Amino acid sequence: MNRFAELLDRLVLTPSRNGKLTLLTSYFRTVEDPNRGLALAAITGNLDIAAVKPAMLRTLVGERMDPVLFGYSYDYVGDLAETVSLVWPVQGSETGDHKLTLAEVVRQLQAASRSDGPKVLARLLDEAEVSARFAIIKLVTGGLRIGVSARLAKQALADLGQVDVAEIEELWHGLAPPYEALFAWLEGRAPKPETAARALFRPVMLANAVGGDLEKLDPADYAAEWKWDGIRVQAVREGGVQRLYSRTGDDVSGAFPDLAEAMDFVGALDGELLVGTPSATGTFSVLQQRLNRKTVSTKMLRDYPAFMRCYDLLQVEGEDLRGLPFRERRVRLEDFAARLDPARFDLSPLVGFANWRELEAARAAPPHPIIEGVMLKRWDSPYLAGRPKGPWFKWKRDPHTVDAVLMYAQRGHGKRSSFYSDYTFGVWSGPEGGEELVPVGKAYFGFTDEELRQIDKYVRDNTIERFGPVRSVRADRNNGLVLEVAFEGLNRSSRHKSGVAMRFPRISRLRWDKPAGEADRIETLKALLDG
Repeated sequence: MNRFAELLDRLVLTPSRNGKLTLLTSYFRTVEDPNRGLALAAITGNLDIAAVKPAMLRTLVGERMDPVLFGYSYDYVGDLAETVSLVWPVQGSETGDHKLTLAEVVRQLQAASRSDGPKVLARLLDEAEVSARFAIIKLVTGGLRIGVSARLAKQALADLGQVDVAEIEELWHGLAPPYEALFAWLEGRAPKPETAARALFRPVMLANAVGGDLEKLDPADYAAEWKWDGIRVQAVREGGVQRLYSRTGDDVSGAFPDLAEAMDFVGALDGELLVGTPSATGTFSVLQQRLNRKTVSTKMLRDYPAFMRCYDLLQVEGEDLRGLPFRERRVRLEDFAARLDPARFDLSPLVGFANWRELEAARAAPPHPIIEGVMLKRWDSPYLAGRPKGPWFKWKRDPHTVDAVLMYAQRGHGKRSSFYSDYTFGVWSGPEGGEELVPVGKAYFGFTDEELRQIDKYVRDNTIERFGPVRSVRADRNNGLVLEVAFEGLNRSSRHKSGVAMRFPRISRLRWDKPAGEADRIETLKALLDG
């Protein structure tokens, strides 16, 4: 257990992608089965511990220490798992039981009933030392928050076995923890696992930002199509099994049964999941009504129907089309899409253009508000996993910006737990002389580490109220920190006092030079909605 705890600690403190890959690969290479496979399952979100819920932790801690003192500790530390692991009373030896393994911890937790879960968890925390307690709590809460995605973990496996990560992604949904056959293959001790699972995920092809490459490209070599503001999905049906996957390979079929049930084809489609109908497409804020739901009500299905706008055809009737050039796949897609349910599937149209100037004009004034730019795809490009340089480019619309005033700041998590790094900002509203700031968004990225330290100091020096881990900072016509906020779009929102909700807000610049009274007004944002 201590090895897994050490891995989590080091991953949290390692900012670089390559550094995290090195740590993961080393762990998978040196730790024995089944511990490494269970660690992999935890990191990729495939470890199910049903008997223990995060709320139980607070109850257990409340039985062992004053709840007010725990509240103060949690506010300071900023992370539930870290707080509990530090304040949990030591039982007997200060060093804990070094023989407690990850496999044994998982076995006990998974074998526990819902009624026995709290007692089993408490006993394990009593036996473990601080770092192991932290790891155990991370397991039961299900959110590791260590800066490692499932894709990065799979890349570490690929590095371990010197194979292409696409091979692992195509196998993944046919495998189960603790992945002993997978590790045996990667270490050359067994052949590649064969799976009888149907409707497996195909690693998606991604695009690079255009940047300064446009002038180097020949327009005749590329097709252009709209970049729709939904979520990228893959619809696969094979052997009577149908699955809808996110771009990272998560099975989201349960959240969109209306679309899954309409998959009466045999093949694999790549496209964008949207809400509404092909002729009346809803915005991303409408789509959010359907996201991250375990169950979908009849009313939700009726009010927010889902459909798929098709980009590419990867497989049909057992034939793998990914090696064909895009031009041929597009012809096959047009024929294939014409036979699908028109209420649930439609074809993403191509954008005609003769030169980059024409395409730039189309990008700047798209025909639909949920278009966020254009995609460029080489006519001769095969469908390649990952983000190869050259075949595909994305050319997004320029982001909107607004000058807003910092109103509230909250402590971050992990390596940011000592800093106020999550910021709520607002713009002015009301008649002249009676203006007030109304919150319009929240952002926690876009700034450098040095700027984070500067904002953190400003928050501490200008706090006027405290609400647990949140601080209210001085913000009036004469005092306040102005933030230039970039965002992708704006939607009406009845849940926010301002009446608006931003899409992907981030801090683009600190305006130390600008007085708070000169920040933007709510009318500036509402004009974007009306425009």
